[in-house]
Amino acid sequence: MDRNEAIEALRRIPGYAGRVEGARAERLGGLTNIVWRVDLPDGPVVLRLPGAGTEAYIDREVEAHNSRVAADAGVSPDVLWCDAASGVMVTRHVEGVTMTPELFRARAGAPTRAALAFRQLHSSGETFRFRFEVFAMIDDYLGVLAGLETDLPEGYHDAVAEAAAVRAAMEAHPVDLAPSHCDPLCENFLDTGERMWIVDWEYSGMNDPLWDLGDLSVEAGFGPAEDREMLEAWCGGPPTAAQAGRMVLHKAMCDLLWTLWGLIQHGNANPADDFWAYATGRFDRCRRLMASPEFTDALRAVRAG
Repeated sequence: MDRNEAIEALRRIPGYAGRVEGARAERLGGLTNIVWRVDLPDGPVVLRLPGAGTEAYIDREVEAHNSRVAADAGVSPDVLWCDAASGVMVTRHVEGVTMTPELFRARAGAPTRAALAFRQLHSSGETFRFRFEVFAMIDDYLGVLAGLETDLPEGYHDAVAEAAAVRAAMEAHPVDLAPSHCDPLCENFLDTGERMWIVDWEYSGMNDPLWDLGDLSVEAGFGPAEDREMLEAWCGGPPTAAQAGRMVLHKAMCDLLWTLWGLIQHGNANPADDFWAYATGRFDRCRRLMASPEFTDALRAVRAG
């Protein structure tokens, strides 16, 4: 799709036919979807067109609802138009630097600003549709993969079996679920230097809120200092051993889950990246963490409550 096609796609959306004359379009990032910034005479908007095959594992009605709720919570841009059947969405454009792992580690205070955005969402009292449950999603993704000609990394089912101990520890000491992003890729954050905006709610749902922190730590390549900064900002002070432990366990579980997501992209021949390398890299990192003393200590702390 080129710029002209993006503008024509926007023209076909109700309310935009008379607003696109003289518009300019710029392709933005996105691993599975096609995303454009379109500068209209009355201001810029973001047009999101869903990627091929995403309907197999993303509920667009849930995404539309949660996107609006996140905007109401003040952490995400307003949804201007959405077709829940097709997944086409138009949102207000907000200014900010699109984050990367390097920027998250280089921009002073970035882990704190992300944590405060998470806390604003998690404490909003809002309710998302869908319960993000990692073990059920692993089963669902394995079902999707059964219809694709894609192999699993060696030892994947063994890792899932070992993760049963994580599930038991967390279920023995449940926490209140909160509206959560659940897929905090660095590129889903826009940083103004004073605050973070969060975008892309395809995988959002009610979840243990510490999943968001653990997942962002993995995506951004945080070390102990960044983890501590983020967790203390989110907690409003030093975390308990159980809170810190849950975040570590979620680091491993997010890699276990997103390994399968990468394999689905590989099976769907998504050209945006080398998704076989992405998936196997995530699985290798998961296995290293699960074999580490850090993981053992985290599991012990969560079991102790």
